[in-house]
Amino acid sequence: MPGSKPAVSIAIPILLLIIAMSSIQGGAALAKGIFPAVGAEGVSALRLSLGAIILCLVMRPWRTPLNRAGLKSLIGYGASLGVMNLMFYMSLKTVPLGIAVALEFTGPLVLAMLSSRRFIDFVWIALAVIGLGLLLPVNPANAQLDPTGAALALGAGVCWALYIIFGQRAGSEHGNHTVALGTVVAAIIVFPIGVYSAGSAMFHLSLLPVAIGVAILSTALPYSLEMFALTRLPARTFSTLMSMEPAIAALSGLIFLQEKLSSSQWIAIGAIIVAAIGVALTVKPQPAKNQPRDIKLAE
Repeated sequence: MPGSKPAVSIAIPILLLIIAMSSIQGGAALAKGIFPAVGAEGVSALRLSLGAIILCLVMRPWRTPLNRAGLKSLIGYGASLGVMNLMFYMSLKTVPLGIAVALEFTGPLVLAMLSSRRFIDFVWIALAVIGLGLLLPVNPANAQLDPTGAALALGAGVCWALYIIFGQRAGSEHGNHTVALGTVVAAIIVFPIGVYSAGSAMFHLSLLPVAIGVAILSTALPYSLEMFALTRLPARTFSTLMSMEPAIAALSGLIFLQEKLSSSQWIAIGAIIVAAIGVALTVKPQPAKNQPRDIKLAE
């Protein structure tokens, strides 16, 4: 059928992005459960280090020489990934999962607003902003946000925007090895911080099964799927679609952490999902000549 190929080329990365967001928020809920054992810093270090090992074993990035001209974007991608994870997990110590992701989302949301051109894009972004506003505890009955935790979540949002920018560049330059190499860079940055904070507790074998689960759910699987989507969707579209993340996080917090939602937060979830669906229905595919080379999960 005419036009079916472009539709499939859009639908597949969108579907994989939704799977990636669900996986990463489920992993975050699982990770929060082991904060008492090794702290947020230790969990971040375990997640990224084990995720890097898994990705390297699957993708075997050493088989292809590095492109020196693209090292800057690769290091930027890995550094933003590492700091984003560290700051986000540290924010979860005092901020509920759904609210932390809502604050973190301000980074990609601003990126989407700066790169928007059509009127319909601003309609979906405005709807997402309304949803995010409803997710914040503005009512007097709601508990006040911890300022440090909120600041850490907002800082993670800045890193999230940088992750999108550097990720597109690195993905085009390093292909299917980008995720593995970037996660190695992130682990190198965060691992010493985790060891300094958690000490020998980080190496207890009893933590290994949960840590591996967190690494797969929160790093290896979602970042591979995100990189596939990131290099096949415009930055504006990718950023606005990520507006589903606070809704998925709020649901994960409800299911796994018993973080109950108010009626206004349920309305916010609906607004954000409608915004994401609106973007999915109005997205325009990039011309074929501008598409980066394919990125595969494994060879």
